[in-house]
Amino acid sequence: MYLSSRMITSVSPGTNSSFLLTGFSGMEQQYPWFSIPFSSIYAMMLLGNCMVLHVIWTEPNLHQPMFYFLSMLALTDLCMGLSTVYTVLGILWGIIREINLDSCITQSYFIHGLSFMESSVLLGMAFDRYIAICNPLRYSSILTNSRISKIGLTIIGRSFFFIIPPIIHLKFFNYCHFHILSHSFCLRQDLLRLACSDIRFNSYYALMLVICILLLDAILILFSYILILKSVLAVASREEWHKLFQTCISHVCAVLVFYIPIISLTMVHRFGKHLSPVAHVLIGNIYILFPPLINPIIYSVKTQQIHTRMLRLFSLKRY
Repeated sequence: MYLSSRMITSVSPGTNSSFLLTGFSGMEQQYPWFSIPFSSIYAMMLLGNCMVLHVIWTEPNLHQPMFYFLSMLALTDLCMGLSTVYTVLGILWGIIREINLDSCITQSYFIHGLSFMESSVLLGMAFDRYIAICNPLRYSSILTNSRISKIGLTIIGRSFFFIIPPIIHLKFFNYCHFHILSHSFCLRQDLLRLACSDIRFNSYYALMLVICILLLDAILILFSYILILKSVLAVASREEWHKLFQTCISHVCAVLVFYIPIISLTMVHRFGKHLSPVAHVLIGNIYILFPPLINPIIYSVKTQQIHTRMLRLFSLKRY
């Protein structure tokens, strides 16, 4: 593989050096063919999430807490797609091969921040489902528009404020290893792997964030469903079980779609050093593309209100 001198020489702190983005190594001749499904995935991802946002925005009947959280999820997925589309498709289209340090740090900030935001939104949706099932008479009084707005602002602050220190810290590292990233986009873990500076603060701080946000969210989501099951088991009627399934299946699928890829990527970074570069790139792309692609499909199929209005929207476009 050809490496420019900038990819090999040591970079002093504060220097805006370039890093080589990794596509499917050894398959460069097939990039034009790979670009077709990847472009289609991005188009479907952007179209699907935009349609969900459009339907919720234009339908007054959907101006309810459940759909406010769904719009937050769709907006998060839309932004995740927009934050990576240039580098992922740029490599396949032959537009770019390198990215400078400032752009890489900015992209990693949005990728990690949006991941935390998606986790927080899924937790908010779990709280919404818990109130709807366990305390339905007070649902509208608990989840008011004002409270939803405050929850949304808290999610944004929680996701993008606390991550600033470890991301800004990346700017002041000395990068003396080969400047070759493991993916077609920038992740904080990748830059740490290339750094020769003391990374202990960055690693421990980021680990604390993962525990306090991703792990805590997963535990609270699980706890909310334990409470929901406990409440439904007290009634134990067939109708209640059917209602529980219809109410929660979309959210459960969205939780699995988010956490399975992110756990897989973490395991690959931690234990997958023996894996081929292609495996790293593939799992990284699944982590980035799978939730934004699948979530609109899940909610369009499983949520009756969204499904009905999607069909109506397509009928209007057709006729």
